[in-house]
Amino acid sequence: MPEIELSAGTIAYEDTGGPGPVVVLLHGLVHDATVWRKVVADLSRDHRCIAPTLPYGAHRTPMRPDVPLTPDSVNELIAEFLDRLELRDVTLVESDCGRAQTVAGRHPERLARLVLISCEAFDNYPPGAPGKMIAFVCKVPGGIALMVRILALKSLRRLPIGLGALTKRLVPPEIADAWLRPLLTDKAIRADFRRYAVAVRKTELLEAVDGLRKFDRPALVIWATEDLMMPREHGRRLAELLPQGRLLEIEDSRTLIAEDQPEQLSAALRAFVTEPSGGGS
Repeated sequence: MPEIELSAGTIAYEDTGGPGPVVVLLHGLVHDATVWRKVVADLSRDHRCIAPTLPYGAHRTPMRPDVPLTPDSVNELIAEFLDRLELRDVTLVESDCGRAQTVAGRHPERLARLVLISCEAFDNYPPGAPGKMIAFVCKVPGGIALMVRILALKSLRRLPIGLGALTKRLVPPEIADAWLRPLLTDKAIRADFRRYAVAVRKTELLEAVDGLRKFDRPALVIWATEDLMMPREHGRRLAELLPQGRLLEIEDSRTLIAEDQPEQLSAALRAFVTEPSGGGS
């Protein structure tokens, strides 16, 4: 994977290249760009897909310790990433985390469209039992290492505080292993993860609402009907507050629709990106 040096540190990313519309795909905590592998395999036939691995615990290169690592600083890191790669008319897609909401409000100039997929929103932050568990263990000495050792046990991965809360279907062991390995093996990555988690401001996504109300570009909210972490009504609320927003619900899936229903998700993204501008109103 190529890498780019940003203000906070080195970010690896996948870039399929090609002349098609640019789709930038953002993942959630303790995942990396491979969460999009099935979607990218389909969508890259006629789109340029770019998927950075953000400093959410599954990244391989620690961030600079002298630079703040917070949800707010990751918002600016995403904007810097788009700027440094000179990406314009981007469809920004995010699953699980809520950073794209703030990026869309503060940095709309590079975005053509926005897609929010079963993500943190409003007051559901940190989200669900896993989010609250992470917030707790990051305040306990040695808590992160213990949490990851537990989640690394294949027999326990389907627990409702682990991948069982995020997917209905089993994530391939080699993929889940790769997500957890940096936290298991690198003290500096655990330090990054803790810095990020303890800096969460519970009001951040409530503050993002004003920016979303002003994002007058096509926007699609995609929500899993069986999501255990993200309230179903939040999908409807997000779609209603976006001026050109609309809601698509996908059945037989939990939060990570890219894992549970990648074909449906790819089809929805392709249809949305290629429709005439203004078609989301």
